[in-house]
Amino acid sequence: MYQIIVLLPLAGFLVAGLFGNAIGAKEAEYITSAFLVVAAALSWFAFVTFGFGNGETLRVTLLTWIQSGGLDISWSLRIDRLTLVMLVVVNTVSALVHIYSIGYMHHDPHRPRFFAYLSLFTFAMLMLVTSNNLVQMFFGWEGVGLASYLLIGFWYKKPSANAAAMKAFIVNRVGDFGFILGIFGIYVLFGSVNLDTIFAGAADLMAQMGGEGAEAAAATGAPVLSFAGYSLGMGAALTTVCLLLFMGAMGKSAQLGLHTWLPDAMEGPTPVSALIHAATMVTAGVFLVARMSPLFELSHTALTVVTFVGATTAIFAATVGLVQNDIKRVIAYSTCSQLGYMFVALGVGAYSVAIFHLFTHAFFKALLFLGAGSVIHAVSDEQDMRRMGGLRKHIPKTYWMMVIGTLALTGFPYTAGYFSKDAVIEAAFVGHNSFAMYGWALTVLAALLTSFYSWRLIFMTFHGKPRASADVMHHIHESPPVMLVPLYVLAIGALLAGIVFADSFIDGGYDAFWRSALFTGPENHVLHDMHEIPFAIVFLPTVMMALGFALAWLFYIRFPEQPRRLAERHRGLYQFLLNKWYFDELYNFLFVRPAIALGRMLWKTGDGRIIDGLGPDGVSARVLGVTNHVVRLQTGYLYHYAFAMLIGVAALVTWMMLGGVN
Repeated sequence: MYQIIVLLPLAGFLVAGLFGNAIGAKEAEYITSAFLVVAAALSWFAFVTFGFGNGETLRVTLLTWIQSGGLDISWSLRIDRLTLVMLVVVNTVSALVHIYSIGYMHHDPHRPRFFAYLSLFTFAMLMLVTSNNLVQMFFGWEGVGLASYLLIGFWYKKPSANAAAMKAFIVNRVGDFGFILGIFGIYVLFGSVNLDTIFAGAADLMAQMGGEGAEAAAATGAPVLSFAGYSLGMGAALTTVCLLLFMGAMGKSAQLGLHTWLPDAMEGPTPVSALIHAATMVTAGVFLVARMSPLFELSHTALTVVTFVGATTAIFAATVGLVQNDIKRVIAYSTCSQLGYMFVALGVGAYSVAIFHLFTHAFFKALLFLGAGSVIHAVSDEQDMRRMGGLRKHIPKTYWMMVIGTLALTGFPYTAGYFSKDAVIEAAFVGHNSFAMYGWALTVLAALLTSFYSWRLIFMTFHGKPRASADVMHHIHESPPVMLVPLYVLAIGALLAGIVFADSFIDGGYDAFWRSALFTGPENHVLHDMHEIPFAIVFLPTVMMALGFALAWLFYIRFPEQPRRLAERHRGLYQFLLNKWYFDELYNFLFVRPAIALGRMLWKTGDGRIIDGLGPDGVSARVLGVTNHVVRLQTGYLYHYAFAMLIGVAALVTWMMLGGVN
């Protein structure tokens, strides 16, 4: 069954990619979508039967891949509770995106190629989450990067789409460099890249250190790893390896510093945005840290860094989302912020809380993105919310789906986000690392900002007076059922996923559900401590949610001129947020422009003047110069040739007379 789940998307990619034009666009759409629906159904079946059963971790070997000396890497599937959660998330969202795309991409002439890319993306993600060794995981990791490049740049005739695709590809390579260095380091430390061997070695180290973490052994012991010219003991080596792995996670999950590709990825079709931002590529980094929790538990320093970066990303993206006007970019920055929440939970050791938020977030964020696509479809591909307004009566079904997604995102009581996002905040409050309270304070503030910008989107898009042109308003229409049905399914998940699965993920059923899929050290009591915090702390995120709603209502319904006045009064701050803290401008100054200048110098001076100038171009120029002079002797006049012969005879005689012959 698990082989079928993983290979069905690959089969869909091959059918649509190789034979799509031959069998027709509709057939390619239906075949790839059917394969994903079957894979999603089997994933749910496995999740319910195996995940809530008594089964232990399964290992399904498909084939032998690499054997070199002591290195033995097989293509094998690791099936445990963490894998099953990811299978459900990836295949469910991907299947719904496939179905939704049948309607959304109806007029596109290249539909077979689009659906082939979608299936390839899904297969690469499944390879990543089912891997039983780090090399296979890296293969899926890079496959996701390649497929995202193809999908973001799907409309390749748009320069902005090409630029966004290249940006995503290049920025992710920065993080991937850290990931592959981390894999090398793990192989040096444990002599293997197989997860079972790594986890067994980590457990032995934890026992030796008495549960105090890697830093307890940092000052003692012989060096075990050389990195950047430094010889590191076991403690420092483990911290270094964890930070390198986290560097890879930062790239994929768009954490602060390596986040700049994420908003630009909105240049791809809206279904791509839902697939990348909700359930697949951006969650890969969260999955990586959770999967490698046995190593991160050995390094308090690495977990502290994860907490700091996650909290800073959460507040950064939330502030930027306040002023964005592109409906998809608002949701994109929301994704970036929510990923920061997940890393805060990971950083304080609440791994199951992070995965729980990943699980619920997939439903309501996919719902919001596909709902935004339905809005864009209705208003003739317009994405600027300033040119919308008053759409509630024209597309009521889309409106209510967007409202449900917003309620879940902002943490309205008993929706999915209420259980998972509030759990992240509570975990940060009881965390013990140096930045746990920093994480708690910023996630609480981010909850207020999240509510504000989410309801701002709803009010600007669906309420108030219509701001679109008369022609656009005349053609506004509700999306077809093939686009609305996926919204209904995701809305069910956004409403019920929290209340149904909270017990298994983070409450009393934790031990029975997770078993050994997630590792926590003997001193990690975060989940227990979460249930003993004061009620005021538990209730605070709900207060922030309500306050954000009230402020958005005042600004965009009651006093709609106030946002413009406030922006004019605080022009500098508004521009700072509108320009996304000037990260793109800073990177352009530090990296892009110097790289272009260096490339131009190597091209013009190095290649053009030196290599070509002294090499092929220089030689050919000299030959041409000589031949141009020689050819002038070929005049065609007999007396010129006779004169030249006489000159030659005179020169020969002179040479013989003056010493040519003894």
